[in-house]
Amino acid sequence: MGLANYITAILNFAAFLCSIPIIAAGIWFAQKPDNVCIHLFRWPVIVLGFLILLVSLAGFVGACFYKKTLLAFYLCCMAILIALLLILLVFAFVVTRPDGSYDVPGKGYKEYRVDGYSSWLRNRIVDSKSWYKIRACLADTDVCPKLNQQYITVDQFFAAHLSPLQSGCCKPPTACGYNFVNPTVWTNPTNPTGDPDCYLWSNDQTQLCYNCKSCRAGLLGNLRSEWRKVNIILMVAVVVLICVYVIACSALKNAQTEDLFRRYKQGWI
Repeated sequence: MGLANYITAILNFAAFLCSIPIIAAGIWFAQKPDNVCIHLFRWPVIVLGFLILLVSLAGFVGACFYKKTLLAFYLCCMAILIALLLILLVFAFVVTRPDGSYDVPGKGYKEYRVDGYSSWLRNRIVDSKSWYKIRACLADTDVCPKLNQQYITVDQFFAAHLSPLQSGCCKPPTACGYNFVNPTVWTNPTNPTGDPDCYLWSNDQTQLCYNCKSCRAGLLGNLRSEWRKVNIILMVAVVVLICVYVIACSALKNAQTEDLFRRYKQGWI
């Protein structure tokens, strides 16, 4: 195996390794309770990660055994995958940039407004006809029940850094003035007109605030937070893959030039 092919094989192995954190990030993202209930967002990262893995393996085999067809397949497909990864990265950054959170005085957690998030997310989730299924799915998770085990006193709960989903779905809005009994039981609101969601709150553990707009906003807040974490991994992966691709193209071009020069020289001899 020539030096250029050896370098290309190493670079393809690096691309193969790069696909692993992408797949891991996709699996982590897909297993989150909110994403279990929203199938639209579960698979793109995982699918791209596996495609990069397979294409990298094809390039590695092609470089080791100098299979020109496999190398051409690798160069073409990897360029497409890098472009798709860039599109996904930019798209995710754009739709998760708006932030609907706001601080609550004297509380460790934030609360969330639907209007603060991108229209694309609102149209796909909040305003979609599938919200009833999403709400029922969320009610079957342990997102809210586990709060009763984590926080016993009111001081502990008010100092807690709740996730957007927990803040929006598991308790009534602070503006309602409900009195704390435990994290998922609240009574006697002092300002029931402070927020439209005040009338939607229920101490029924299968209902809570799952019908509230704050729950939909909390779901969007969770998606935003998780996507931005995944974006960091995707950003690093894109930079590494672009560098690997450019160097691999250069190495292959040099190998072809050297091969052509060698044949030309042999022809003269």
